[in-house]
This record gives sequence, structure tokens and C-alpha cells, in this order.
Amino acid sequence: MPVPPRTSSARIHRALSQVPKHLPLILISLLALFPTYFMLASSFKDRIEFRTNALGLPLNAKLSNYSEIIQNENFLIWIRNSVILTVSSVILSVILSALAAYAFSRMKFTGKQLLFNIMVSLMVVPPIVILIPLFVLMARIGLINTYFSAIIIYVGTLLPFSIYLLTRFFDGVPQELMDSAYIDGASELQTLISILMPLTKPALITLGVVNALYVWNELLIALVFLQQDKLKTLMIGVTLFSATQNLNIPLVMTGCLLAALPIVALYIVGQQYFIQGLTEGALRN
Repeated sequence: MPVPPRTSSARIHRALSQVPKHLPLILISLLALFPTYFMLASSFKDRIEFRTNALGLPLNAKLSNYSEIIQNENFLIWIRNSVILTVSSVILSVILSALAAYAFSRMKFTGKQLLFNIMVSLMVVPPIVILIPLFVLMARIGLINTYFSAIIIYVGTLLPFSIYLLTRFFDGVPQELMDSAYIDGASELQTLISILMPLTKPALITLGVVNALYVWNELLIALVFLQQDKLKTLMIGVTLFSATQNLNIPLVMTGCLLAALPIVALYIVGQQYFIQGLTEGALRN
């Protein structure tokens, strides 16, 4: 059935009236997406085309940059090291923070609030402040140039925020559910695993994505504690690669794009839970 002219014109007028409101958001979105566009477009150009057409779409798309990056014998080593550090740090940080958050949320012990406040205050301490003491400690116990040293530091850096976030989510679970589990004979650990963690799944996934993003993109700790070439992470590799290939911008942009893809894929997979977790966290806080 055709739409009456008045109704159609009214809709057009209403849509046009919304343009001034959405225009700033559109411009901000374009600015945020421009670096991604620049990396993607540049990765399909060679140096000659990049010099003549730096910001435009590739006129003759080429895959030579991707093949050169992938054929680099160190590239797969960098990815392997980053995956090992990221997966290990995220799993340990989530497990330890869940245990600590359960204690802060559901248990009563002397000095709980003071300990929680001290733990929260550690969120504002930048890792660079404790870098030298940590390096001296790791050197004395012989852990420099080992995965274990970086993983320990990553987990310790992630724990304050992780514990704070999960504590707030655990506080939102009704006590009646906990009491029913206790009546059924469940232990503290069983209650945590069977009651709290399933109910706070969005928070756990949000925490996993945020922690993975931090560890994957971290450079300073990996650069200081993983000095051997066989232990370098993808971020170190891309940084060194950029320094040696500073005249070949398309190749550098290809490396940056490939380094960002795993985190983008992780976000896409957990997008629903990630947004839900951030929304619920904002409402709780």
C-alpha cells in the first residue's frame, strides 16, 4: 500500500531534523575508523603507489606485503610468544581474581575493607614505577628471559582491577542463592564454580577480553624481561620491524594490521557478553 504523501514528507522532515544531532557522532566515528582504514588500504599498496596515492583506495591491490610478512621466519615465533603470554596471563588472572573476589564479597575476616582499599589503590600505580625493583628481583632468582617472569608480572598488574570488577559483580548475586547452595551441602569452592561464575559470565568474558587486550599490546615489560630473540613478542617484533622498514610504510602497516587482527577477532566473538558486562558494571558502580 503506498505511503500517503504527508506521512512520507513528515518522515523525511523528521530524518533531516536529526542530522545536526548525529553529525558530530558520525564525524567522531569516522576519525576513530580512519587509522584502521589507513592500515588496511596501505597494506594492499606497494611503495610506489603509496607515495602517489597515500590516502586513497588501492588502485591495483597487491598481496605481496602479506606474503613477505608471513614468510618472515620470526613472525610465527612472535605470534607464538604473544599467544603463550596472553593465554597464560588471562587464565591465571581470572582464576586468582575470582577466588579473591569471592573472599571479599562473601566472607568476613578482620581487615577485609582495609585490604580491599589497598588493593584498589594499586590500580593507579603504573608498571614503570616498579620496573627496576622487579628486574632486580627476577635477576636474583634467575627468571630473566623466561616466560614465567613476564607472566607473573602481567598477572600481578592485572589483579587489582580484576578483583575489583568481579567483587562488584559477585556483590550483585542474591544471598538466597548462596544459602540454598550451602544447604545442599556445597562447599565454598563449589558455590563459586556452580553459582557465582555462571551468573557473572558476562563479567568474566569482559575481564578476559580487557586483560587479553592489555597483555597482547604490552611492550615495556616484554622488552625488559624477554631480551632473547626467541622470546620476543609480536609487539616487540612489530616495533623492531617498523624501525628497520621505516621507508616501506605499506609493509609496516601490514604488520600492524596482522598484529591487531587476533584482538579484533576476540572482541567480535565475545562482543555480546563484553557490552553486557560493561553495561551491568556501570549500573552496579
